[in-house]
Amino acid sequence: MIRFDDVAVRYPRSEVDALAGVTLTAPRGAITAVVGPNGSGKSTLVRALVGRIGLTGGSISVDGDSLATLSRPVIARRVAVVSQREDLAFPVTVADYVALGRFPHLGVWHAARAEDYRAIADSLREAGVESLLSRRIDALSGGEWQRVRLARALAQGGAALVLDEPTAFLDVAHEMAVFELLHRLSTAGQAVLLVSHQLNLVARFADRMVLLQRGSVVAEGTPTDVMRPEVLERVYEWPLAVTHDPLVGAPALVPLRANSPRDRG
Repeated sequence: MIRFDDVAVRYPRSEVDALAGVTLTAPRGAITAVVGPNGSGKSTLVRALVGRIGLTGGSISVDGDSLATLSRPVIARRVAVVSQREDLAFPVTVADYVALGRFPHLGVWHAARAEDYRAIADSLREAGVESLLSRRIDALSGGEWQRVRLARALAQGGAALVLDEPTAFLDVAHEMAVFELLHRLSTAGQAVLLVSHQLNLVARFADRMVLLQRGSVVAEGTPTDVMRPEVLERVYEWPLAVTHDPLVGAPALVPLRANSPRDRG
């Protein structure tokens, strides 16, 4: 379980908090989705979790242990992260990149074991990138690179998986495949914490949603609890309708034309 407890973050030279007392829990066996407009603090949550930005208040814990008390290798063995952006200093093959996911389990001088090779092979298959093994990462399309990064996180393992916009650059088929994979992982007992702009997909797959606005939680609960037009219109500052799609059994957001008649279903 990942828990953010009254977390506050302020970037240097900023006059306002990027996160202003955020509390949320991502339990095992569930997909917890963090949503909100640009600048609401979604990616800052992930940066705080991986230590790229310090906290000005509150705490983050994994399975009851504060991150402040854990070493980076221990955290990496517990939580795998797919951040929104990643730049490598030099290109490597897909095979070598995905194998990096096992590094927290090996240390510097230890050779890979059968279980490590098995984890790598399973992750390549799950992410659908087995055919890309010999390709260099700088020769991949945006969608291929995104799926390879997911494969590395799967190879890393751990009880929790954190993803920041994991379906960016993906077409519809691969986008759905990623969400189906996250559903399988959560059903198997992993804690999945997902940051996404894709509210309609999130509504179909997430067990809980947390809606952020200007660094604060303004709504949380089931997708039906959160996806209410009067709430979303205030947060996104645009006319919206929310319907219930009987085919998929989930609420669906419909952005309206400016000044158009509203039918919220």
